[in-house]
Amino acid sequence: MRDRVALRGLRARGHHGVFDFERREGQDFVVDAVLHLDTAPAAASDDVGDTVHYGLLADRLAAIVAGEPVNLIETLADRLAAECLAEPLVERVEVTVHKPSAPIEHEFADVAVTVTRDRRDRSDPGESGARSRREPGDLGDPRDPGGPEDPVGREGPTGPGGRSERRVRT
Repeated sequence: MRDRVALRGLRARGHHGVFDFERREGQDFVVDAVLHLDTAPAAASDDVGDTVHYGLLADRLAAIVAGEPVNLIETLADRLAAECLAEPLVERVEVTVHKPSAPIEHEFADVAVTVTRDRRDRSDPGESGARSRREPGDLGDPRDPGGPEDPVGREGPTGPGGRSERRVRT
């Protein structure tokens, strides 16, 4: 599919992440969605009914970001891609979720996950067979929630008086 409709820089507040302060305080997420579809019918008719109404799609995507929290932006990106593919004209979608306030102790420009989903490739995730799964703590990293060296415990960091802090010890 050569034609694309792009929605870039959709900003919405969500409560996603593995740390309790991310769930409690929330943060802004930025979404880019590139929809692959045939725009020729819309170009010929000049009717929004023959294409994706990107304003309504933006509302639905923002509602997903603001909705049920998930641990990983990979999961969030997958949910957003599924919503884009719910549009009957969309054959393929690329969704990028940016987490500009990710809890990283170093200066960084962006953290993002991009997923590509195709209507033809939709299948049951369980079909791919058994895959080894990393359990909490496998990395031995203090930032790994639940890890043996996790100085803040599974619930994440809290500071004096129960106030949330964004830094963890390394």
